[in-house]
Amino acid sequence: MSRRDLPRQDMPEQDSLLRLRNFDEVALGYTAEMADLEARRCLQCRRPTCIDGCPVGVLIPQFLLALQDGDLAESARILKSRNNLPAICGRVCPQETQCEATCVMGRRGEPIAIGRLERFVADWERVHGSLEAERQPPTGRRVAVIGAGPSGLTVAADLARAGHSVVIYESLHRPGGVLMYGIPEFRLPKSVVDAEVRYVEGLGVEIKLNSVVGRLYSVDELLRSYDGLYLGTGAGLSTWMGIPGENLNGVFSANEFLTRVNLMKAYRFPEYDTPVHIGQRVAVIGAGNVAIDSARTALRLGAREVHVVYRRSSDEMPARAEEVTHGRAEGVSFDFLATPVAILGDEKGWV
Repeated sequence: MSRRDLPRQDMPEQDSLLRLRNFDEVALGYTAEMADLEARRCLQCRRPTCIDGCPVGVLIPQFLLALQDGDLAESARILKSRNNLPAICGRVCPQETQCEATCVMGRRGEPIAIGRLERFVADWERVHGSLEAERQPPTGRRVAVIGAGPSGLTVAADLARAGHSVVIYESLHRPGGVLMYGIPEFRLPKSVVDAEVRYVEGLGVEIKLNSVVGRLYSVDELLRSYDGLYLGTGAGLSTWMGIPGENLNGVFSANEFLTRVNLMKAYRFPEYDTPVHIGQRVAVIGAGNVAIDSARTALRLGAREVHVVYRRSSDEMPARAEEVTHGRAEGVSFDFLATPVAILGDEKGWV
């Protein structure tokens, strides 16, 4: 059978009914045999357009060829030469609009499952021991990074590998940013984030937690103490619709809701001290990845009925197709071409 005739390997998953009763990862990952078969679909193009579609320029054909040859350590080395967080990117990057969108196999069939193979190699490396990253000799220069989210961690790792001394200032009590507080465990396990953070720390990066720049330190102080400063503060502030009823009890921003659940473990209340109250019928406004994450989380917290309400059509949803498919399988309803104009409450101030 030619490479073009090999079928794309489906990702093993938890059953949709079973996973509603837990927060475990839904996608279970390829087996070694599945990864080998999928990697062999790669045509090893002379002009690999998939690399052009990758924001960090991962050498995709090379890491897939090493995977085909059974040299997983070399495959991981090639991955990490361009991407400091491959186990995370393999799970949550929108490959269908980036590297896989430009894969030539997709012109007549299905593209190579690049993200799933990236995850497989990164997970193998995490289990079998992290590679020792190549570092340039110390430059004597010091850089401060504000924020230990994906942007800050990536910049810090690149700077450390270039030989600079790097300190990250993180306002929360755990590093990871949106990877930790915004993306649910069933899509990105915290153990994966922790492992990627340890890799960055292994490069010599120091992470100062509970360090709010603007309160404990000023930007001017950091500029005087360091040769460079990178601001990776993220987009943590919520955007509201400006309609009546947004201040009612039971109305959450997605950021607050997901932070309570993901970082503060509200789904294990009262074992943990952060409660989260949801009703039996939940509406989620918007249809991006954060909205789908919120809807699927609400179902796992016991909501009987969850509706995603979106002002545009199904084809215009910005969420990843895979996440929408998972949401539908779990019972999320979608109401399109609908825009709320008010949130109604009772005499006690609840929705």
